[in-house]
Amino acid sequence: MATEPTTARTVLPGAPPFSVDDLLKFPDDGNRYELFNGSLLVSPAPTPLHQLAITRALHLLQLAAPPELEPLSTVNLRVSPDSFYIPDLVVVAADAIESVELMFAPEHIRLAVEIVSPSTKIRDRGFKAEAYAAAKIPLYWRIELDEGPSLYVYELDGDDYGPPVAYKAGAAASPASPFPVTFDPGDLVGRRARP
Repeated sequence: MATEPTTARTVLPGAPPFSVDDLLKFPDDGNRYELFNGSLLVSPAPTPLHQLAITRALHLLQLAAPPELEPLSTVNLRVSPDSFYIPDLVVVAADAIESVELMFAPEHIRLAVEIVSPSTKIRDRGFKAEAYAAAKIPLYWRIELDEGPSLYVYELDGDDYGPPVAYKAGAAASPASPFPVTFDPGDLVGRRARP
């Protein structure tokens, strides 16, 4: 007798609206869980192209960073009791790494970077920029893979980010903050050149 295939279901503890403390009780099931004002945001693991862009951007930032700043990938960022994000990349004060056990606070973050994917484009283009600005994170980079890729650099101007400066693939991007770095956004994806 044939049996129907079963699908695994994750049972999450607690009930909406969720808090960051609730989130800490969630199972490690391969999903990326984030919170926006108590609403649960669930994303699958990044695609290979997304991972490639994270790795290359992290490498570029690490090469350019001064000793007092440290680029990291996929850290926990607690913005409030009911808002929690996992940016693709951040730059933090090197001293904060020694004092933070599980979650960074907004004041530790000098730059937050999100690489836009099909499952995160509404978040990354809209409310994450607003949330990071409200948390007073001085810089936000949005990398759009489907544009070649392109880099959009937002700087905090009062309580909001000003209009972004756009850098397209094929031309040098040279943001000066949080430290000077120059690269072609197109180099974040595609095959590596042979030495």
